[in-house]
Amino acid sequence: MELKLKQNILYVSLASVFLLNCGKKNATNDSESEIKTEQTADHHNEAPKTIASITEDQIRTVGITLGKIEMKELTATIKANGLLRVPNNNKATVTSLYGGVIKTINVQIGDYIKKGQVIATIANSEYIQVQEQYLTVKSRIVFAEQEYRRQKELFDNDAGAKKNLQSSDSELKTLRTQKASLQRQLQIMGINPANISNGNLRSGLVITSPISGTISTINAQIGSYVDISSPVAEVIDNGSIHLDLQVFEKDLPKMKTGQIVHFKLTNNPETEYDAKVYSIGSSFENESKTISVHCTVIGNKSGLIDGMNITGIVSLNNTTTPAVPNEAIVEADGKFYVFIQTNKKTEEHDEAKAKSESKAINFEKIEIVKGSSDMGYTAITPVKEISDNINIVVKGAFFVNAKLSSSGQHEH
Repeated sequence: MELKLKQNILYVSLASVFLLNCGKKNATNDSESEIKTEQTADHHNEAPKTIASITEDQIRTVGITLGKIEMKELTATIKANGLLRVPNNNKATVTSLYGGVIKTINVQIGDYIKKGQVIATIANSEYIQVQEQYLTVKSRIVFAEQEYRRQKELFDNDAGAKKNLQSSDSELKTLRTQKASLQRQLQIMGINPANISNGNLRSGLVITSPISGTISTINAQIGSYVDISSPVAEVIDNGSIHLDLQVFEKDLPKMKTGQIVHFKLTNNPETEYDAKVYSIGSSFENESKTISVHCTVIGNKSGLIDGMNITGIVSLNNTTTPAVPNEAIVEADGKFYVFIQTNKKTEEHDEAKAKSESKAINFEKIEIVKGSSDMGYTAITPVKEISDNINIVVKGAFFVNAKLSSSGQHEH
């Protein structure tokens, strides 16, 4: 019994020693494993790549465009849609004051014409009758003046009746009134009464433009008959074009005359135009719950046509902020960046690589903080200072970032 107990104690002691040695060995292995893991982690936690090298061929192929950081009024703004309009007193429907058949049309759609310029010519035999009446009345006035002088002389010498003098005076005044009326009709027709004679009667008249502007529509054609209610053409003076912004009720208290509006055409957002608020409406437009804010277009007006839809930004103050086009900004790991042109070398730069990339341009990835965005631009605040004259990638930044990411992956 004692022998068996001693044997059991010996077995327990040997097992304890074995387990203790195994524990030390496992601890040693675990330590070595942790060291290797830390080394691997250190390897993978190297500083991210910040310099991308793009060849000139790649720049041309992808369409990378360089530009500068611009100063834009993007803070404290109101965005609104609107419509370009020309005031009614700068539009004209060209009509003929008399009926007739169109003989010539002297303009085409899109032509710029001046006030009084001939649009078309028309013909009608009735025009000759008006000239004939004028010449007849003119001759009768000569006879009536002679008769009045004769009756007055007789009356003064008590040889004629007062009734005859009054009758000749009334006849003369009536004829002079008719002459004045016919003379005015001829002037409206564009005929100089002084040039009318029995051998110089005109059967054709000219139709002229009442304003200067651009021909927008031609309604008549050669051979067609027009009267005083038939439009021959339409003229619009786009130089007087203005902007009607539709502003919601909640934004109306922020609107004031004199504010600057930057706007772009809805169908052509490449060009930016400017306007200035000159009047604010006092009633809602239909059921849209918007109020019209009227603005004068200032500066460049080329390409602007009555009826075009626009998107505008109203600047509520004069503060400006550095901004770049939206596509100049890339996102990575929850942060935002732009790429600037740099003379710095890539991290893996060596002589062989330098020789192969002698015609490459390097770009550095710079972190920025985004601000407000409007009209295709975003306000930015660089984490580190960027020089005003330095080039940045304003188009194709996504490709540069992809190139940088792919070069970083190849390192592993």
